[in-house]
Amino acid sequence: MPKVPRQRPAHDRLMQAAQELFYNHGISATGIDAIVARAGVAKKSLYNNFSSKADLVSQCLEARHAEWLALYAERAAAAQTPQARVLAVFDAYQDHAECAYERGFRGCGLLNAAAELEAGDAGRDAVRQHKEEVERILAQHLAELLPEAPDRAAATAAHLAFLLEGAMARAGLEGDSRRVRTARAMAEDMLRTLT
Repeated sequence: MPKVPRQRPAHDRLMQAAQELFYNHGISATGIDAIVARAGVAKKSLYNNFSSKADLVSQCLEARHAEWLALYAERAAAAQTPQARVLAVFDAYQDHAECAYERGFRGCGLLNAAAELEAGDAGRDAVRQHKEEVERILAQHLAELLPEAPDRAAATAAHLAFLLEGAMARAGLEGDSRRVRTARAMAEDMLRTLT
């Protein structure tokens, strides 16, 4: 007797549906009914898995953060030098920009979400923490590169983080990763001047 493929749990289907719809249309424009319809579950399943839409948004933001960390970890694993590990951050953002998005690349999903959330919202704090973590990763690799100049390493990390975020904003507007590739080339030039 052939095996019947097992359907993914409702939680996973709801998360995927919400992430896709939030990215395509925004959080505010995406209602619960659209999420459950896309996930192919009953509305009760949503409330069995999430306490509210805000809880679903929060879990989606956490998943997006984990997704980026996985992209970075894969790139960093192949990097042999501190310079290559810095550039791995840019490569992970490029990988993010080149994912097969249903309606094309619209920029950083975390920043898009933060733009819709009110000041003080826990989701905005989660996005800020993600961006701070990216800058810390850059600073850690720059500290390896500049062990005698920790202030310069921190300042350069901030500079590269701003360069990266600006590139992602423009890439989102233009719908492709060219700006991220350009920012990576600028970062590579900057790293050459540090050593």
